[in-house]
Amino acid sequence: MARISPVDRSNPPAAVAPQLAAIKAKIGKVPNVLATLAQSPAALGSYLAVTGALAGGALSAKDRERIALAVAQANGCDYCLSAHSLSGRAVGLSETEVLAARAGQPEDARSNAIVTLARSIVDNRGRVPTVVLEAVRAAGVDDAVILEVLANTIGGILTNYANNLIETDLDFPRAPALPA
Repeated sequence: MARISPVDRSNPPAAVAPQLAAIKAKIGKVPNVLATLAQSPAALGSYLAVTGALAGGALSAKDRERIALAVAQANGCDYCLSAHSLSGRAVGLSETEVLAARAGQPEDARSNAIVTLARSIVDNRGRVPTVVLEAVRAAGVDDAVILEVLANTIGGILTNYANNLIETDLDFPRAPALPA
């Protein structure tokens, strides 16, 4: 049971009703995590602002999903692993690619560099070793994309930590455990 309840989706507070309606129109439902963030219009607004801005960035939807999966795995967020396993497949990642992103091992060099950078940001609290940054650049990732990976990682951390704090009730199919 969640430690913070979501807002009533059938009668949300006026301050968040338009955002929740837009979410439902876009993805068909208002996920529990977003309905719970809606308890604070500022919290929901910050999430929507970050994800909205990043959707127009240089990273593809597949890259953003790979980052979300890698960050959720690093942070032990079952909710985000489940949500992004589904949304990753929706943007064209295969099940193998979803599992590879979670394991931090995408097959192509650029995707691997992006996921490695995201994991290093999480694991090192932003203090990415120079050798990692050099490897990312060697894979063809420029400084603008490096900063976009950072922003996507921070967006993932927001929802990972929110779900871990809230203990959000899962409303997506549960992601399988990584193979041993």
